[in-house]
Formats: sequence, structure tokens, C-alpha cells
Amino acid sequence: MPAWVEQGVAEYTKRLPHDFKVEFEEIPLGARRPGSDLKKAMQQETAAILAKLKNRKEKVIALDVLGKSWSSEDLAKVAEDWRMEGRDLALLIGGPDGLSQECLQLAEQRWSLSALTLPHPLVRVLLAEQLYRAWTLLSGHPYHR
Repeated sequence: MPAWVEQGVAEYTKRLPHDFKVEFEEIPLGARRPGSDLKKAMQQETAAILAKLKNRKEKVIALDVLGKSWSSEDLAKVAEDWRMEGRDLALLIGGPDGLSQECLQLAEQRWSLSALTLPHPLVRVLLAEQLYRAWTLLSGHPYHR
């Protein structure tokens, strides 16, 4: 990822307390060359995602354009519900062709950041900022005004 992405994500994740920790794990894209099989590339990505979901006890949330759209206040309420469940979360961000049906079916929730198509690097920064914003709302911090 470009340095601006790493800096943006780091800026928001470092502000979060230990009990609201956010980590990003990058999955390599499946091979995409002119004439290559898109299905095979997505199968490679799906296999890598499933391998990362170690014990499958995580609550899986898929970022999907067809998912539920939340306001920042709604996200704070949802995040509080997530915290109360006491499970780790796995937020899945798709590659250039989105997430496979298998990943979408695995998800307990689908979340749409926007109806717009967003570049993957920007999604990381936006996601980190929105999670930080949700935490500030839950904590009564003045960041969200």
C-alpha cells in the first residue's frame, strides 16, 4: 500500500484503546492477467480469506455495496453490539471484483460504506476513521461533532 494509506490507517488505529484494537491483514490478489480466468483469481482470494479466519469463531462482516448503510451514530450502536458479543471481528474488504459468494454467505452482516465504487486503499483509511469515530461516539469524546 502507498505510504499515505499506511499513515492514514496508523493515525486512526493508534488512537484506539486496546479493547477496540483494529488490525489490517492484507490478502494477496489472485492472478489477474489479460486472458486469465477471473473465477480462478477469486477462488484464490477466497481460499486465502478462509485460511485467515483461523477458528471461524470471529464475527464476519463483509463490506459489500449491497450491504446495510449506516450513519456514524448507527455504526456506533452496531459497534457497541459487536463489543457486547465479546467476539473478534473479521471485516472483509473485497478486491477489484468484490467478494466471492462464499465469503458473502459466510458473513453474519453486510455493511456498505457507500454506493460509490471506492478504491481499496481509500477504503482502508475510511474504515479506520469510521471505526475511530464510532469509538469516540461511544466514549463521549468530542471528535464527532
